[in-house]
Amino acid sequence: MPPLDDDRYHTELEAEASRLAEAVQHADPARQVPTCPEWTLGQLTAHVGFGHRWAAVIVERRATTPVPHEQVDDLEVPAAAGDRSRWLLAGARRLSRAVREAGSQAGVWSWAPDRTAGFWLRRITHDTLVHRLDAELAVGHAVRLAPDLAADCVSDLLELFSILPRIDDFPALAELRGRGQTLHFQATDPGLGVAGEWLARRTPTGVAWEHAHGPADAGLRGRALDLLLELSRRATLDRSGVEALGDRQLLAHWLEHSRLEPA
Repeated sequence: MPPLDDDRYHTELEAEASRLAEAVQHADPARQVPTCPEWTLGQLTAHVGFGHRWAAVIVERRATTPVPHEQVDDLEVPAAAGDRSRWLLAGARRLSRAVREAGSQAGVWSWAPDRTAGFWLRRITHDTLVHRLDAELAVGHAVRLAPDLAADCVSDLLELFSILPRIDDFPALAELRGRGQTLHFQATDPGLGVAGEWLARRTPTGVAWEHAHGPADAGLRGRALDLLLELSRRATLDRSGVEALGDRQLLAHWLEHSRLEPA
């Protein structure tokens, strides 16, 4: 299934940045983020704002090689709550504007096979989304997400699991290599169809996946949001609202090693 259309990503990027800004606006920047235990809310905010601006610079320059981090401007997170919110939104809008001006099919550098400006729009939208969930969970807000956007975020996550170990040293993800074991993830939200089903296969070279329904050795079934929270390790299996199926040992191994931290 193709991802969502460009206009939707532009809309959601700004909306997710706005929701993140709202979650952190009146919270203590020193508060720990339980779902990102190495980070405070201030560090999470800085990470998201940097991602917006770094991707924007790549697209603005039509860069064909990686942009050094020190060449990214406007990285100082304002101390005042209102200024911090405006800073977050400014970064998201800058990336959106850069992609609109370049066109989503414009060729730019990326670490993925998709080397277009549109890659960065989608990737950073989902990065902002997941960290918005982190912030809301940290401050005790209820988390909500449209099912089709949650499903697309699951697809984006599986792409990360597939691509990252092939281009850099991600020791945990490397443990997801296997001998053909399969896992099936199914979203129960109405109307998603095949876009809400994922069949992942653990191969000797890494994770391969597709949108498909079929028999599998293990699986998870639940709302797309709950699947996202579980697969991104934002919830534990007993609290995520998903149903575990099949080989529990295989499923536990997948969940234990599906971490994005590089070496």
